[in-house]
Amino acid sequence: MVGGLFHFTVLNPLHPTKKPMLSFNLRSDQPSRTGISKETPQPLDEQSTEVVHEIVCRQCRYGITSQTQRIQIDNAHRHTFANPEGIVFEIGCYKKVWGCGYTGPSSAEFTWFPGYQWRIAICANCLIHLGWRFSSDEGHSFHGLITDRLSIS
Repeated sequence: MVGGLFHFTVLNPLHPTKKPMLSFNLRSDQPSRTGISKETPQPLDEQSTEVVHEIVCRQCRYGITSQTQRIQIDNAHRHTFANPEGIVFEIGCYKKVWGCGYTGPSSAEFTWFPGYQWRIAICANCLIHLGWRFSSDEGHSFHGLITDRLSIS
């Protein structure tokens, strides 16, 4: 351990003397359920010195997406909307997410983005509602994630 950073290398069990399959770091200076917060594992040849912050579920710290996936829809990354019950949500738009599951059917009712259907997106780990996946008939899609249910790791 160096400065709160653990380094792990995963060897190929069939060929332990060959190039490692995966190498990643774990930080111990940020709290999480296990006491160690993870950084996204990357193959050795894709590691860089540029820091890319992962966006995690605020409730369980599970990796959802990254800041590199932020996009603008209708000329803005953040939007504030109210649903038919009057509950107000501030969402941020993301191209790709890898930590969400989906529940319920797609719907065009009360959509906040004309031409897009929505489907509820939940954390794949703790199942809390994180936002919505929006998809169009033309095959375009993005995620609108509730900003106060996310944290930057």
